[in-house]
Amino acid sequence: MRSLNPYGGIFEEDKNKARISVLEKKTAAPGFWANQQEAQEVLKQLNALKALSARTSDFSKKIDDVKTLNELSEELQRENKSDISLENEITAGITEIENKLGAFDVELKLSGPNDTLNAIISIHSGAGGTEACDWTEMLFRMYLRWSEKKSFKSEIVDIMPGDEAGIKSVTFIIQGHNAYGLLKSEIGVHRLVRISPFDSNKRRHTSFASCDVIPEIEEDAEIIINDTDLRIDTYRASGHGGQHLQKTDSAVRITHIPTGLVVSSQAERSQFKNKSMAMKVLKARLYELEQEKKRSQIEKHYSEKGDIAWGNQIRSYVFMPYQLVKDHRTGTESGNVEKVMDGEIDPFIETYLSSELSRKK
Repeated sequence: MRSLNPYGGIFEEDKNKARISVLEKKTAAPGFWANQQEAQEVLKQLNALKALSARTSDFSKKIDDVKTLNELSEELQRENKSDISLENEITAGITEIENKLGAFDVELKLSGPNDTLNAIISIHSGAGGTEACDWTEMLFRMYLRWSEKKSFKSEIVDIMPGDEAGIKSVTFIIQGHNAYGLLKSEIGVHRLVRISPFDSNKRRHTSFASCDVIPEIEEDAEIIINDTDLRIDTYRASGHGGQHLQKTDSAVRITHIPTGLVVSSQAERSQFKNKSMAMKVLKARLYELEQEKKRSQIEKHYSEKGDIAWGNQIRSYVFMPYQLVKDHRTGTESGNVEKVMDGEIDPFIETYLSSELSRKK
């Protein structure tokens, strides 16, 4: 029988409940909404603590249930009896607790000011032509599958189809707690090696695509954008694979003249909604650029990715002549390429976060 560890102590449930009580008294105080920004911050902290409290209560209940089952199993053993179904239930319960604790451990590694926010992801095809466009679409699907497994939501902002297959570029938002903190590990160039399905001679090809991730900042973030600094163009949306084709110029492209940043949105049928989405992404990119100017030690989203080609990849996905996915920053490997492409990228994320935490220490 596997031993049970009373994990509950590490969650500081009493302290969390005390903090919740203090914050709830603040929200009930007269004049709480006098300072909107401060009030929103208090509510944000309160909601986060309540969510944490609910999770820790769930953990405690699960641990108590397994301990009860374990005591019953030990009683049966003293009577020289056994129950295979009971043993299986205990094992499954302990595995579930360990998995959830593993997820908690990853969250404890997230300490950045924007780590809890949604993530805006942009994937661009690089060297490799049609192969690279197909690879970009494969990466896009990988992140969508990862998002689904986390019960996160995803929303396409802009997508540009490839000339023959795949997609040249795509920008989308993954909405969920800690989405940015987890996915910032994916920033960089991703390399694919496989037998090309587009090559009649069945030769091995190498393709590249870059992934950029920025946080979707809060609506009240202090980013001032002057209308005179913007050039706004409208055009007819071109859906992927014939989908979402528009008959009006509903797609919007916004150029921020001082920085040269260009963002587009064509996922919505309304020009107004596309403009609103494009402004949201532009605001996030300008915020990230401003943050990079203020800090000396950080992953440089717009400089460290380098060219989307040889020598700059953070991770390689080899389909042939063998199967292996390897992260070149941490050395983490997986021989199950199919599972990785189906969204099983948590091992790469977790080891990257651990290595970054060690480096900062």
